[in-house]
Amino acid sequence: MELNKARKAKSPAIRALFVIFGIVSFGLGVLGIFLPLLPTTPFMLLSAFLFIRSSGRLYRWLINHRLFGKYIHDYIERRSIPRRVKWYTLGLLWASILTSVATLDVGNVIRLILLLIAVGVTAHVVKLRNS
Repeated sequence: MELNKARKAKSPAIRALFVIFGIVSFGLGVLGIFLPLLPTTPFMLLSAFLFIRSSGRLYRWLINHRLFGKYIHDYIERRSIPRRVKWYTLGLLWASILTSVATLDVGNVIRLILLLIAVGVTAHVVKLRNS
């Protein structure tokens, strides 16, 4: 999304909250690199969403970030991710979900919900174009 077309929050208090939540989201995304059950991409996209509505400087920093910028830009502008990232994501997703379903002491309803979420995320990721 282009920065000049984004609708910024009018209230300074809301913009400040967006910046704070954007920074927290970015931090969770970075943690997601190392923790398989914590997703990186959704948190980075949330950070971009929050920053574009609160701080042009932080949005430009995120989009131009040497590690995350290209992925975020490609996803937002072209709805695409690299094939390698797509298969890595799906592998981690299913490994995490199946491990959770097999080892957590939760009811069958929760197991079914986890599997349905995994199917939904898989369908979304597979539909994305390869960059």
